[in-house]
Amino acid sequence: MATQLVHIPEIERLSPAVIRILGGNPSKFALQGTNTYLLGTGPKRLLIDTGEGKPSWIAALKKTLEEEKASIQTALLTHWHHDHTGGVGQLLEHSPQTAIYKNQPTEGQLDISDGQKFEVEGATLTAVHTPGHTVDHMAFILQEEDALFTGDNVLGQGTSVFEDLGTYLKSLAKMEKLVGGRAYPAHGPVLPQASATIAEYISHRHQREQQVLQTLGSDKDRRLWTPMDLVKVIYRDVPEALHVPAANGVAQILRKLRDDDKVILEEGGDAWRLKDRSSL
Repeated sequence: MATQLVHIPEIERLSPAVIRILGGNPSKFALQGTNTYLLGTGPKRLLIDTGEGKPSWIAALKKTLEEEKASIQTALLTHWHHDHTGGVGQLLEHSPQTAIYKNQPTEGQLDISDGQKFEVEGATLTAVHTPGHTVDHMAFILQEEDALFTGDNVLGQGTSVFEDLGTYLKSLAKMEKLVGGRAYPAHGPVLPQASATIAEYISHRHQREQQVLQTLGSDKDRRLWTPMDLVKVIYRDVPEALHVPAANGVAQILRKLRDDDKVILEEGGDAWRLKDRSSL
């Protein structure tokens, strides 16, 4: 994660059809807070994500809608995490007619399928299923700007976490080719070129894989390594407060490398070793 966060206004017009409203929930992992996006130019708008339900968010949303003389026709949830879905109740209390869409929907929600289109005046979105961060994760292409709403797969600062690294890398490869324009992430500032940042993400993940393999191969006695053992070497320059989430990421790398037949998990524990030094 980037150590110095840039300032993001609570409400900011980012383009003629995109207004960002912060979720009011800054934290170590949410960065400046969850970005929610109001899309369109007419009286009916689309909303991407709802924050986690902070009073400041719904107040800012109501203020923006009043100034825009607009209402929310449809809300799209990028994925199930609470900092993206927690404001749904507030939204529906203010706007009961709003249709709520999410991939793998829960009660009262409508499904989002890969390739599904959502349209209001000034904004046409195409949904893209991009699992990895979560199984239900969706990104959205904004046709009018050749831009991409990346959800939590790509952040405006730092790197993201994921449930399954192999699936996540496949989604990043898919996302890299989707647009030529900017990226609107769910956390952090706008990225000027989506494809360039996604390429950096892919390169970073492959670099981490190589670091894990090289560290495992650096011990001629072929001793066993836990994810935290590896973190203390690979992330030695990272503050210790971030070592636990880093260990989760390293565990994901190890599972992917096991699937790639490059490492072995010893039975009855969380200790790993290199399968073959030729994999370095």
